[in-house]
Amino acid sequence: MPTLSESAIAELLIPYLPNIPSGLLPQLSLYLDLLLKWNARTNLTAIRDPEEIVRRHFGESLFAARHLDPGTTTLLDFGSGAGFPGLPIALLRSEIAVTLAESQNKKATFLREVIRTLNLATEVWPNRVEAMPASRRFDVVALRAVDDMETALPAAIARIVPGGQLAVLTTKANTPAGANSIPLPNSQSGVLCLQTIPK
Repeated sequence: MPTLSESAIAELLIPYLPNIPSGLLPQLSLYLDLLLKWNARTNLTAIRDPEEIVRRHFGESLFAARHLDPGTTTLLDFGSGAGFPGLPIALLRSEIAVTLAESQNKKATFLREVIRTLNLATEVWPNRVEAMPASRRFDVVALRAVDDMETALPAAIARIVPGGQLAVLTTKANTPAGANSIPLPNSQSGVLCLQTIPK
C-alpha cells in the first residue's frame, strides 16, 4: 500500500512544479516508498514524515530542476545522500545525464536500488568527488545540505565546465558570494542559489 497517493503527492508538489508530467507521479511514488522502507532500517534522511519528504526533498529538487539552464546535458549531484536533488532532476529532465556522488556505502547502495527500480540511466560515483579523474567536468554541479559547505564549494566549482552552473539549495544565510538566489516555495529561509562559472 503506498504511503501517499499519487494525487496527494501531486497536490503537495504544486508550489514547486505547477505542471507535473503524468509519468512522473508513479516514479515519485515508488521512490518515496523505497525511501521510507530503507529509512526505517538505515538513516538516509532525518525527515521521516512522508508529506515533509515530498515537500522538502522532492519539491525543492524539482524546483531546482525547473531553474537549470535549458541547455544542460550533464549534472553532478555532489554528496547526493538519499538522491537529492539529483534523482528528481533526472526524473524531470531525462535529457540530463546525472551522476550521483555519494561516498557512504549504505547511501550509494540505496541510490543504486532506486536507479534499478525506476530504470534510470543515472550513474553512482561511490567515492568522494575529489577522487574523480580531473578530466570529468559537468554543465551543472548541484549541492544540497552538504556537511562542510566551505570545503565543498571550491571542490564543486572545480568540476564545472566554463560557462556552466553551480546550483546550491541552502539558506539565505549561506548564500555563496556572487550567486543569484531564488526563494524556495513554503520556506522562510530556504533559497536556490544559481551561479554561472565564467568562461
